[in-house]
Amino acid sequence: MEEERLELARSMEIQEEDIVLLTAGEHEKACSLLGKLRLECADLLEMRGAVLRDPAVFSFLWVVDFPLFLAKEESPTELESAHHPFTAPNSSDIHLLYTEPEKVRGQHYDLVLNGNEIGGGSVRIHDAQLQRYILETLLKEDVKLLSHLLQALDYGAPPHGGIALGLDRLVCLVTGAPSIRDVIAFPKSYRGQDLMSNAPDSVSPEELKPYHIHVLWPADSEEESASATPSKHLSS
Repeated sequence: MEEERLELARSMEIQEEDIVLLTAGEHEKACSLLGKLRLECADLLEMRGAVLRDPAVFSFLWVVDFPLFLAKEESPTELESAHHPFTAPNSSDIHLLYTEPEKVRGQHYDLVLNGNEIGGGSVRIHDAQLQRYILETLLKEDVKLLSHLLQALDYGAPPHGGIALGLDRLVCLVTGAPSIRDVIAFPKSYRGQDLMSNAPDSVSPEELKPYHIHVLWPADSEEESASATPSKHLSS
């Protein structure tokens, strides 16, 4: 409406020939879309000579306080892990697990350089009861499949965590390479094939023999089982 248009122009201090891009929808999806649109606009402007970003400046930041859980897209009343189901909740939010789990923050973190994630990790759950509650009650997982993990935690595990760094991505940004493929020692094709070693590929039994590796395919397994089991005629 005209009144809203004028109010928008006033609140954003819009001048002649300015362009305002709007999106409407769920908060997270709208923010994600506008973030990508913002970067695309920057790329287009820089292609036309505008100076917006200094390639010699390296701006690092940590992203923390991620939500521990997200609502499932196909079933909003159910929860799924934002990172992975073994991520420890923020110690000050543990009480919310039993009342408002969607508000719990997780102890996972990302390291970002100039808008690109170059590392990420988390602090893990080391308490068996807490891990069981999250898996069984909140995520509705079958804990029998992870009974070995729960048993190991029950024996006693110290607080632990980690981080994985993407060195290829970091080198790409530091050198200003247009693509990460330009700095990977063994880049993969779009089909996921390593053109230097031709991997993935089959390996002959002769090549595997020195390593005492024997590959048994399902069809081979059935044939070997049949040959190993004597028939009624032979057993009689």
